[in-house]
Amino acid sequence: MAEHNETGLRGEDLAVEYLKENGFEILERNWRSRHEEIDIIARERSELVIVEVKTRSARHFGMPEESVTLRKQRNLVNAAEEYIRRKNSNLETRFDVVSVILNGEKSEIRHIPRAFSPFD
Repeated sequence: MAEHNETGLRGEDLAVEYLKENGFEILERNWRSRHEEIDIIARERSELVIVEVKTRSARHFGMPEESVTLRKQRNLVNAAEEYIRRKNSNLETRFDVVSVILNGEKSEIRHIPRAFSPFD
C-alpha cells in the first residue's frame, strides 16, 4: 500500500475512534456511490453526519481541513443525497470534517461540526 494511503487509513481509524468516544454511532466507512466516496457516515442523536477525514503527517502544507475544496464538498453532498435516497433516511443531515495530523503517539485531531452546508 502506498504511504499516502496508509496515512489516510490511519487518520480514518483515529477519526472513527474519536467519534465513537464522543458518542457517535458509526454506520458506514468508505461508502461509495458511483465515483464519489464518503469516508465516514455516522449518527449523532437524531442527525445523520457525513464526515470527511483529512490527514497529514505534518503541517508543512497547511491544515488538513483546508484541502476540503468546493468541488469535494459538492461530491460529498451528491454522495450523501444518494445514501439518503437508498436508505430512505429522514434524519437531518450535516457535514463535518475531521482533521488529523499524525505525530507519533500524540496525533492531533480536530473535529469541525457543520464544516459546510449544501447551500454554501
